[in-house]
Formats: sequence, structure tokens, C-alpha cells
Amino acid sequence: MENTLEEFRKEPVTVILILINVLVFLVSDLTGYSQDVMHMLDLGAAYTPLITEGGEVYRLFTSMFLHFGIAHLLNNMLVLFVLGSRLERAAGKIRFLVIYLLGGVAGNVISLLLELNRGDYSVSAGASGAVFAVMGAMIYIVVRNRGWLEDLSWRQIVVMALFSLYFGFASSGVDNAAHVGGLISGCILAVILYHPRRRS
Repeated sequence: MENTLEEFRKEPVTVILILINVLVFLVSDLTGYSQDVMHMLDLGAAYTPLITEGGEVYRLFTSMFLHFGIAHLLNNMLVLFVLGSRLERAAGKIRFLVIYLLGGVAGNVISLLLELNRGDYSVSAGASGAVFAVMGAMIYIVVRNRGWLEDLSWRQIVVMALFSLYFGFASSGVDNAAHVGGLISGCILAVILYHPRRRS
């Protein structure tokens, strides 16, 4: 119990984001079925025609907290726990939250624009765009810190990002545009927000 409280004091934003995602998943599963596309649409999953033609822009945000099944949720929350806690300590609570939320929304916007270009629409949900934004921010921050951040090297974070991208492209039904968009957006946001103090 003491370890849990200590973790919350050190990285409260990471813990709260994970709790929100888990609670939203429980609600989605208890009120219907988290892998039912229509049910997920009712709860706020992203669908390009509803956003562009129906004006339901809020879906770019709400879809970040919905997940299709327990495996989808656990995969995202595991990466968020591992990388989010480090990013929160390095960049600070507010900057971390901004990177997570704006990076996730930016990933969804890029996915939407590509769908509009292709004219091929699908229902999407998940925190992976935001999680990839955290990953992108971590790549920049690790590089800025001469290749290391705590126990994480730039090679480890790059390999993790490449493996995650490969897994997405090798799997069906994955919104890879949101992944790539989140990764790039997170890196750009870190460039803007992360300015470590120089030590004399």
C-alpha cells in the first residue's frame, strides 16, 4: 500500500490517466460490450463521417479513452505505465499531460485526414495515439539527455518504437496513422515544451 501511495505522489498524472482508462473500459463493458462497434460509437469512438459531417469533433478526444477489448486496454496501459512515469518525472506533470492529450488528439486528426483522402472510413478508439506521443516525446528527451534517461537508453526507446510500429503494421484492424501521427506529434511537442536547465 505504501509503494502505491509513493508511486501516486511521484507520478500522479500517469496513475490518474491509467485509472480513467480502466474505469471507462469497465463502464463500456458493463453497459454493453467493448467490442461492439455500435456500442462504442454511442460512447464516443471516432468515425470520420460523424466528425466531419455531423460536427461531433469531441470524438477526437473521447475515443482516446475507449478500448476494444481487455487486451487492447492492457497493451496500451502497460506502455503508458512504463514510459509515462518516466516522462512525467522528466518533463513535469503539466507538460506530460499536454503531450499525452494534444499528441493523442493530433494522432487522431492525422488519421482522420488520411481517411478523408482515401475515402475509406472505419470506427477507431484507443489510447495508442497518445501512448505513441509519449514514446515520441521520450525519444527526443532521451537524445537531449545524451542518450540516457534514468535507466533507459536511446537505443531501447527507438527499438521499442520500431517494434510497436511494426506490430501495428503487421496486424489487421490497427489505426497505424494515429500511431505514426502520435509519435511525430509527441516528438514535436517535446521540442517545444522540454527545456532542461543547464548545470554549471
